Amino acid sequence: LKFFFVFGSCAVVTMAVQSTGSGMAFAVAGPSVPKAFEPSLPTRLRGSAGAAAATEGSPGAAAAVACSTALATLAAAGWARRSARSRAGAVQRRSWAKGRNLVGTNTKETSNEPPKDKRISILGSTGSIGTQTLDICRQFPGLFQPVALAAGKNIELLLEQIKEFKPLMVACDESKLEELKAGVKALGIEGYDPVLLSGQEGQIEVARHPECATVVTGIVGCAGLIPTIEAIKAKKDIALANKETIIAGGPVIAPLIEEYGVSMLPVDSEHSAIFQCLQGVPKGGVKKIILTGSGGTFRDMSVEDMKKEDPEVLRQRSTTHPNWDMGAKITVDSSTMMNKGLEIIEAHWLYGVEYDDIEVVIHPQSIVHSAIECQDTAVLMQTGWPDMRLPILYALSHPARVPADLPNPRDGRNFDDWWLGEGKDGKLTFGKPDLEKYPCIRLAYKAGRIGGTMPAILSAANEQAVELLLTKEIDFLDIPVVLEGVMDKAEAEKKVIAVPNLDEIVEADRWGREAANLVVQDMKRSE
Repeated sequence: LKFFFVFGSCAVVTMAVQSTGSGMAFAVAGPSVPKAFEPSLPTRLRGSAGAAAATEGSPGAAAAVACSTALATLAAAGWARRSARSRAGAVQRRSWAKGRNLVGTNTKETSNEPPKDKRISILGSTGSIGTQTLDICRQFPGLFQPVALAAGKNIELLLEQIKEFKPLMVACDESKLEELKAGVKALGIEGYDPVLLSGQEGQIEVARHPECATVVTGIVGCAGLIPTIEAIKAKKDIALANKETIIAGGPVIAPLIEEYGVSMLPVDSEHSAIFQCLQGVPKGGVKKIILTGSGGTFRDMSVEDMKKEDPEVLRQRSTTHPNWDMGAKITVDSSTMMNKGLEIIEAHWLYGVEYDDIEVVIHPQSIVHSAIECQDTAVLMQTGWPDMRLPILYALSHPARVPADLPNPRDGRNFDDWWLGEGKDGKLTFGKPDLEKYPCIRLAYKAGRIGGTMPAILSAANEQAVELLLTKEIDFLDIPVVLEGVMDKAEAEKKVIAVPNLDEIVEADRWGREAANLVVQDMKRSE
């Protein structure tokens, strides 16, 4: 005869309520099991038969019933004694009451061991993502080591990075190579002789450096596409911070990822959030992806007021963000919400989700970085300060969770302060985007559904339109007009290729930029 006892403890914390509950549940299988205890029992032990599984009328039946009844009586007595002690404020802690992980996490990872001396290459080391990646390398010496850097024309900052990290290979813009060589020589680092390269070939060599395990792709725009492809072919994991690479090159990159067996880990804050929420969710468990966006600098301004405002004021405001510190291009994209439009296409490629199952919501606080809705209607969110260092750290250390100190980059506060709910803290609000105010979201959905080279055309046209805004060739409100004009032109001239190869994607990118210039010229002639 076997007897089963069930002991357990649980603690539940929810972000919305912040309530905690703990308790001890026990039960005895048998005729006298109270109904309140039945949910705590294994299925095979519930009901009147219970652990005393003797067949009625058999010699052991009476003994089983007697034993289980006695045990139920003891259980009830124990519960009463413990309840009394609890009410008296003198609960005696048991060794097993410290808590145990009794919940399966649906993951094969059994260790939180961080990487050691992981070698990385950085494409775009002097940009926003590149400098923050080096911040992570600086904060975690011994975990991550940059062995190759590729930058543009900011040689002064690049030389500072070289002096500190001493990478084995460095690439820069072709026009700055001689300046880079002279600068490295002037550093006078004894025994240090890095390989110095330039242009796209230099970026490619940095991306496939033999010692690096992961490539951080922080180059803005479609310029990062070919170096990323070469990195994949060299069997390097990709920490993807460049939206345009997967948006334009998705039809080519997706099969390459499978062919070469490498990982593509998102660094973009929204897609890192989704990736983190997906940990432990089985295949087919996701119903919907929910991308959050702050609404940018114009979120509290009506369309009518924007049309009345001085275009120069809109131009200046479009390059500032209320929550994030980012480069000029992505900040303008946030103001138009084209960044969210591009993330819709990116989500389609990264997670294999249909466009109808990707939703955008406005979340002004930028605390919830995105969410997923599971098939059972559970919504899982990832929260934290608006800080790119966490997505970078997670992409480099996955699956480990590295103990870190990452206070708010704007005011140095820890997230514990946010829970206090003082001032603007502790508040989460959400709403639907106004597609009249943010037409770029609608255009991105359209481009994604058309597919083929249309996303590459849209992405390239958007890059060119932002450049024209920054150089004062067009106004802020002209951007979606230009983009819609380019898409209409692409369809009218049959420029969209349904299943493109790499050369056709590169050509679509070139055509999209040229078409944006032509549309702007037509707009000026018609004024």
